[in-house]
Amino acid sequence: MNPTPGTPTAGARPGPAVALGIVILCIEGYDLFILGAVGPSLLHRSDWDVTKSTLGLLGGITALGMPLGSIAAGWAGDRYGRRLPMVISLAWLSLAMLLSAVAADLAQFGATRFLTGVGIGALIPLVTAYVSEAADPSRHSLQVGTATTGLALGGIVTGVAGRLLLPEWDFRTLFLFGVFPLILIPVVWRLVPAALQDHPAEPLMESAPRAEAEEPGNRLRELLGPRYRRSTLLFWAATFAGLVIVYGASTWLPTLMVDSGYDLSSSLEFSISFNVGAVIGTLGAALVADRGLLKISTIVSFLLAAVAMITLSTPQPRPLLLAASALAGFGALGTQALVNIYVAHAHPARLRGTALGFSLGVGRLGAIVGPSYVAAVTVLIPSSKAGFYAFVAPALLGALLTGLLRAGHRTPAAAPAGAPAPAEPPLAH
Repeated sequence: MNPTPGTPTAGARPGPAVALGIVILCIEGYDLFILGAVGPSLLHRSDWDVTKSTLGLLGGITALGMPLGSIAAGWAGDRYGRRLPMVISLAWLSLAMLLSAVAADLAQFGATRFLTGVGIGALIPLVTAYVSEAADPSRHSLQVGTATTGLALGGIVTGVAGRLLLPEWDFRTLFLFGVFPLILIPVVWRLVPAALQDHPAEPLMESAPRAEAEEPGNRLRELLGPRYRRSTLLFWAATFAGLVIVYGASTWLPTLMVDSGYDLSSSLEFSISFNVGAVIGTLGAALVADRGLLKISTIVSFLLAAVAMITLSTPQPRPLLLAASALAGFGALGTQALVNIYVAHAHPARLRGTALGFSLGVGRLGAIVGPSYVAAVTVLIPSSKAGFYAFVAPALLGALLTGLLRAGHRTPAAAPAGAPAPAEPPLAH
């Protein structure tokens, strides 16, 4: 039996695991948001003939590789432990970024972005699983949530680097930071356990025979069975809506600000504010998760994303626009963190991993659709506000879908040795 969230893995300590998770996901966040930072420069590169539709396509190509990386890494992580797949994924991501730095034309650049998406998709589940297995049971949500702020921190680094280097430097210079994943490989090899370890004292919660319960197809059938079907589909749809916002904003926010009349430096400041808000929102989401107030918080954060985007589309004093950008970051990345915690709390341990995996897997379609969806809206509607309003629809949809769920419940604390196993948490209907 694999360790469940909140049960520390032998050989992995929470502090170093969280720190390593932040650093790795910071690199991921940097590469996730880099397309948005270089978007205005790409549009002004005449020899590559980049249009707004092309920019959306590049974002979609990046997202297209993510499910492939997630599936491969999830299988490899369970079979070989977290360490070796994590090292291979870091090397893969580094190579993809460096190839982007030397791409000679748009076709080569698009191919490197697909490869980058595979690396991003592989590392996120590996890092999340590693930190979950090392986390202190009493602070599991906070520690995993803290690690995931690395994504937003990486976005902040991207914004700073973009403001300092662009447009004076060639945009491909920003991809030379791909050397940093290579530096992390020795650290990963030292800190991450070589193999998963069982915990004999942990009670088995599966009612079916172990061999049958460990078949992914059987777990998926249960999620789509009468007891869980409705909540499963709602979670999938809510994750889709959330990732449309996250990946659409990461690709398009700076360009939309330029279209609204701000210069490149100003638009990158808005991107930095977006990610600062995301850090605060993600940490707040983890604290809320420990208090069992998931439903109302998730609905409010979806609605705040809509309010923030509407505010960004209107002429406002600069401080208010920066605050609105930070609020949009909370409504995007913070909301998705809440949805993930919601999924985990709504399922027993024997289904939790499968529920999260399929929720994020299906939701990746939102990551693929998001950039192209925003691009299509900006092309079809000749208004500088159109791109901002494109985010309002998925935000309202996410709030509606969450409203159809039952309130989230806190995961029961571990029972003392010899005590009966806790009952399964109520379903999120």
